[in-house]
Amino acid sequence: MAILRVAGGNFLEMYDFIVFGFYAGPIGHAFFPSRDPFVSLMASFATFWAAFLMRPLGALVLGAYLDRRGRRAGLLLTLSLMSVGTVVLALMPSFASIGLLAPLAVLLARLLQGFSAGVELGGVSVFLAEIAPPGRKGFFVSWQSASQQVAVMAAAGLGAVLNGLLSPGEMRDWGWRLPLLAGCLIVPVLILLRRGLQETPEFQAVLAHPPSAREVLRTLRTGAATVLVGMGLVTTTTVSFYLITVYTPTFGRSVLHLSAASVLAVTFCVGLSNLLWLPVSGALSDRVGRVPILLATTLLLLLLAYPLLAWATAAPSLARLLAVELALSLFYGFYNGAMVVHLVELVPARARSAGFSLAYSLAVAVFGGATPLVCTWAIHVTGNPAVPGVWVSLAALAGLAATLASRARGGSHAAAAA
Repeated sequence: MAILRVAGGNFLEMYDFIVFGFYAGPIGHAFFPSRDPFVSLMASFATFWAAFLMRPLGALVLGAYLDRRGRRAGLLLTLSLMSVGTVVLALMPSFASIGLLAPLAVLLARLLQGFSAGVELGGVSVFLAEIAPPGRKGFFVSWQSASQQVAVMAAAGLGAVLNGLLSPGEMRDWGWRLPLLAGCLIVPVLILLRRGLQETPEFQAVLAHPPSAREVLRTLRTGAATVLVGMGLVTTTTVSFYLITVYTPTFGRSVLHLSAASVLAVTFCVGLSNLLWLPVSGALSDRVGRVPILLATTLLLLLLAYPLLAWATAAPSLARLLAVELALSLFYGFYNGAMVVHLVELVPARARSAGFSLAYSLAVAVFGGATPLVCTWAIHVTGNPAVPGVWVSLAALAGLAATLASRARGGSHAAAAA
């Protein structure tokens, strides 16, 4: 029950980000209208990315709050902030109605969501790690990412239903707001669930907690190498995730020219596949260690990401897109299932929420959150629809180097150490 209580808010955080990415085209039409659809789409994805640029600040400020006031109090705060951003996005009138105020308000709402998300994922991961029984830390922490996959499936499933009920014009004009309104409706339930959380024994056992964000930053500065290693580890997982989930609907429709229903069905299958592999990998990492799984998956991604996308784009079809996305999902699921708990174990308990969240947020801000924007721009400039595979391969190279560096620092964490 504790896993459900803590992961529920993480579901909302990812659901909001996924819905924004899914409907980047209609959102661009509503708030960033332009005669050139490419310009409108780029503006929408730039706003999507802007939220990630706020994550490092949220990681420091809210991470310090979690490390000082407790995991429970911090997770309630992040959920509340996130909810405000969701309501604003769902209800904000379009550019045609109120002019520049509309895109400015949407940008501010995204920045607030990014600020709260800066520590949400880290706070959930740390909480699950600290309540896990001995030898099951990998399995418990994997449910942080698993809750995100439920969000992917919920957003894709609801999108498929709406596409069946509404015309393309209705979806473009107002139908895209309905998934956001659905997110608003579940907020009270999620807050109620989190109010029932108990503080973790490991946090209570730490006698001295950093008193401020400045003190946390000072603590992390002495472990800057750990933060850099963490950034490398996270780069692989976040680039892979946003490619196979958020970017897939736009890629399928705009590049492969498949139907909206088809690409949403593929995205739903990806979420289901991720949900399957993540806890399997987490449990396996408890037995064989984190590093062997991380090395194998980064090597496979490095070698296969571009060839897989080149095959999918050579003769675009629903079957090829599904096969490639499921293959990438397998690599992502096994990598992330071991990576998140590996990163938790690398950061000292005294500043664990802030340290984990800072490493994660920096990687997402610089690389992962920019994935839809980078891929859209790269395809437009090169004319090569498979070029996102290069972006994934570079991310895999970063993860491979970081894994080797973490092992050199004594962070292998085999099953006995978990």
